Amino acid sequence: MQQVRTPHVVVVMGVAGTGKTTIGPLLAARLGVPYAEGDDFHPQANIAKMSAGTPLTDDDRWPWLDAIGRWAHDRHGLGGVVSSSALKRSYRDRLRAEAPGVVFVHLTGDRALIEDRMSHRQGHFMPTALLDSQFATLQPLEADEAGVSVDVSGDPGEITDRAVAALQGLAQPSL
Repeated sequence: MQQVRTPHVVVVMGVAGTGKTTIGPLLAARLGVPYAEGDDFHPQANIAKMSAGTPLTDDDRWPWLDAIGRWAHDRHGLGGVVSSSALKRSYRDRLRAEAPGVVFVHLTGDRALIEDRMSHRQGHFMPTALLDSQFATLQPLEADEAGVSVDVSGDPGEITDRAVAALQGLAQPSL
């Protein structure tokens, strides 16, 4: 497997269950950059809310997004991959405010496939019951946003291959 190096800081985004935590580290390894798990940036109060099946509010998300943005900012010119649902344009704008050069890999897929994958994972705080609210909140990448959409059908290696190929089509960030 060929490693591809990039100074991009990539935010792997999408609704719960699309594979951000699986694809993120695989993508980082292929790009030769560090990976940061976006869930690790959540304050404990956010995790408690989600574990209880309560969707987060925007006010809950701002400190989390700011922390991810600071990490991405610190990786500017060095590259990195971080996961974040980044479901709304305003969330992605918030991340770009901290780290203007970030690019997004939007993991997309059929709701039934994603629900099936969520129902088989263990030890994750996000219940399947919140999937509807995730899809209702999702605002796909717009034409003026640096990023690519990648279908999540297939195995993790195939998904990662598609993500790497799609990222190679993006212009390199200015350093």
